[in-house]
Amino acid sequence: MTLAKIAKRMSKKLSALTFAEPVTHVYDPLQYAWAPHEQYLSRFEGLRDYVLLGMNPGPWGMAQTGVPFGEVALARDWIGITGKVKKPKNEHPKRPIDGFDCTRSEVSGARIWGWARDRFGAADNFFSRFYVGNYCPLVFMEASGKNFTPDKLPVAERTPLLEICDAALRETVELLEPKLAIGVGVFAEKRLATALKGMDVRIGRILHPSPASPIANKGWAERAEAELEALGVELP
Repeated sequence: MTLAKIAKRMSKKLSALTFAEPVTHVYDPLQYAWAPHEQYLSRFEGLRDYVLLGMNPGPWGMAQTGVPFGEVALARDWIGITGKVKKPKNEHPKRPIDGFDCTRSEVSGARIWGWARDRFGAADNFFSRFYVGNYCPLVFMEASGKNFTPDKLPVAERTPLLEICDAALRETVELLEPKLAIGVGVFAEKRLATALKGMDVRIGRILHPSPASPIANKGWAERAEAELEALGVELP
């Protein structure tokens, strides 16, 4: 089993699901941005001490680059990921996919990868110990283009999605064998607790870097670093 095989299988299962309004558009970067996503997965294959897990892609991050929290400049210039990004089947006019040509910056991605760069220096130093992923690879949007997070889906739509993503998460953690799995935000922590129940791995949480969080806007890196250290994460 490889990370790429896990991702492919999850994406195929998710493609069979349907979602009703207010969701009008669904992007799966594991399909149209598979080239850079596979590059990310294969480059950082192997055992990890720590897994950092986000919820789902942002419109200017992984939706564009196929890289979790994948703010374009950092995904390309620091992590070193490139590759052809196609167009999703049903593209929202207000959320175009321009791949690595996207000029918008995702704040969450800039914060998390900016912190990793500043603290660890070379990307390989960070990835020798950490794996960063998203629980759900799908981007949900309303007719207006507004982001719609998977935790807000009705039960009938949410339940099969969670079952698929839980299974993929468990397989990922079985493969990487981390000693600590860390949810980036409350939702991710809850999914870790459910999906990894019975496994020999500790679970923790750090503050989500979203600009929608007033606390995150008051020094996310410092707070997240303190939370990591409180969990026993050894930082350089």
